[in-house]
Amino acid sequence: MNLSYKDLPPNTVLSLIAPTASGKTDLACHLYETGRFDLVSVDSALIYQDMNIGTAKPTDDELSKFPHHLVNIIKPTQTYNVATFVADVQRLITSIHAQGKIPLLVGGTMMYYMALLDGLSAVPDTDPAIRTQVKSWLSDEGIGDLYAYLQTHDPKICQRLNIFDTQRITRAVEVHIQTGVPMSIWQTTPKVAPCHNPHQNWLTLSVEPERAWLHERIARRLDIMWEQGLVDEVINLLKKYPNLRPDMPSMRCVGYRQVLEFLAITDHKVMQISPIWQEFSVNLQKNHEMTATNSKNFVKKWENLHDMACQDMKNKALYATRQLAKRQSTWQRQLNALPQFAKANEMNKIKTGITNAPQSQQRIFSFASIKDAQNEILA
Repeated sequence: MNLSYKDLPPNTVLSLIAPTASGKTDLACHLYETGRFDLVSVDSALIYQDMNIGTAKPTDDELSKFPHHLVNIIKPTQTYNVATFVADVQRLITSIHAQGKIPLLVGGTMMYYMALLDGLSAVPDTDPAIRTQVKSWLSDEGIGDLYAYLQTHDPKICQRLNIFDTQRITRAVEVHIQTGVPMSIWQTTPKVAPCHNPHQNWLTLSVEPERAWLHERIARRLDIMWEQGLVDEVINLLKKYPNLRPDMPSMRCVGYRQVLEFLAITDHKVMQISPIWQEFSVNLQKNHEMTATNSKNFVKKWENLHDMACQDMKNKALYATRQLAKRQSTWQRQLNALPQFAKANEMNKIKTGITNAPQSQQRIFSFASIKDAQNEILA
């Protein structure tokens, strides 16, 4: 199998999967310059408008030169789920192929990739009216009553649920009331993934760089974010979107969460913008004070709260980003192990034509660095 972009069939869908800060966007832009590709973002943070620094979003000039689909499509106060993403990508693939180009899916949100390559659960979303009904039932009768309902209507699911698992019990009850079909049956329904489309040739480049190298890249990227003004970006977000809440997905993004905690602990005036943020700030301050009180260096630490909180924010953001990269690598290994892929990780075998991998519409190729992937695809 020749992976050169020049030889890819026109019905190809190419995915570039790599952890944060690995350099995948640079490779995507090089491929865009060949004229064969349209870029589709697979990043759950880049969807938000006005969240630029903390998401390492390409600049406006870069987006003008290298347009990305599914970037800046919603406000930070809005939500966007996996099912919507899959529908958007399927629509874009059809449109891009119709223009004679190849969709290049690039990003690091592994849950999105898993939905594309392994499929979404067949379990339907709960109707709001059903959810309200079951919530009221739970409030009036307690979780034991809901569990008893499942013991009658879905005993198999009960064998896998703890009686105190309110979330899963509630969900199983909702599904049965809405569909009349037990959750245990829904869970055995085969998933259908976009990559199963027999008219499309799905190729995936999976890059898993060396951990120490990646950690250095992450640290450098975060230093740049602080210099570019990530703290000010978060302050401006709270001012521009007064309906933002700390529990919204946008505010749980790595980097943004740590800045919010810093603003709360230092009692920044922007935290007075609404009662919700006031409460968030008060709770964080209480927790922080308790931690400091238990410290042997309590007096020393509190001599300069701002500097201490600032350094704490940076340390937590670095740790959170490293953990994100670790989770991404775990997801990648799961993707690489999907049974539908004819794995061909030894690129020298591909070149010499002695691979035993069967012909397939879905194939995944692994690389140790973006440079290795670039040398292969741009050959």
